[in-house]
Amino acid sequence: MAITKGDTLPGATLVKMGADGPQQVTVGELTKGRKVVIFAVPGAYTPTCSSAHVPSFVRVKDQLAAKGVDEIICLSVNDPFVMSAWGESTGATEAGITMLGDPESAFTKAIGMDFTAPPAGLIARSQRYAMLVEDGVVTLLHAEASPGECEISAGESMLEAM
Repeated sequence: MAITKGDTLPGATLVKMGADGPQQVTVGELTKGRKVVIFAVPGAYTPTCSSAHVPSFVRVKDQLAAKGVDEIICLSVNDPFVMSAWGESTGATEAGITMLGDPESAFTKAIGMDFTAPPAGLIARSQRYAMLVEDGVVTLLHAEASPGECEISAGESMLEAM
């Protein structure tokens, strides 16, 4: 069952690229006492993710910060090396968006947002969504009906809903 508004995020470990290589971070560490936007994509370097989803959050980063958002996190079922390179190539890293990998899809599966599309080579990937999390609790959730869509999960839609 997919996570919904009012649910507490499950404990999970994600991975980011640190100064000395891959670094594990827990969802609890990221969200405790903080207001965080997490947006997830089916895959780094995929067309809609690169041309629409990430750029939408780069565009509204400052406006989200003005509404009290402490951090914007982009999450994908990819390794931290790919997420780091993708963050550099999209300008997300320069904009201050945190790029995190869920390489085993553990978090994605735990919140019920996984899907598989073998013809596209996407196995155990994340559905496209954006959520506002306050102190570990989902207060706003926008999930797309299709992984190729980026409307309600875009940065502008999240900003408007807040």
